[in-house]
Amino acid sequence: MNEDVFNRSLRGFLKKVGITSQREIEKAVRDAVASGRLKGSEKLPAKMVLTLGGVSFTHEISGEIDLG
Repeated sequence: MNEDVFNRSLRGFLKKVGITSQREIEKAVRDAVASGRLKGSEKLPAKMVLTLGGVSFTHEISGEIDLG
């Protein structure tokens, strides 16, 4: 395995996940506030599940997003 190629590829994937996830979360929250489903001061539970094929790997991260 080429460690440099692996590292660059992994970092690129994680950057894509981070940017895309943030954009989609922001859109969903703004739409919910605009439609009145959220007030804009809630704390929302969040969970991200990452799976990696070929090695039977699953990793789950749970947290909270505070809308203030």
